[in-house]
Amino acid sequence: MSLHEFTLVLTSEPGEADADRLYESFDDGTISTIAGVSQIDFHREAESLEEAIRSAISEIEAAGLDVARLEMLPDALPT
Repeated sequence: MSLHEFTLVLTSEPGEADADRLYESFDDGTISTIAGVSQIDFHREAESLEEAIRSAISEIEAAGLDVARLEMLPDALPT
């Protein structure tokens, strides 16, 4: 398994109950809102980057929130 670092930007700011649901489903992400943009920074272990991203999106959607986009630093891409 490899460690994958990425950020998922949300379509809306999670409320306290949303944040509680999210933190119940994962322990490898940090929720933040910067300049009105809510995001979750992940450091997720998975077999592949795709698996890490798909599982994170699934957990966010199961908590009732939507993902607007994925952001990654170029050096976080697998070589």
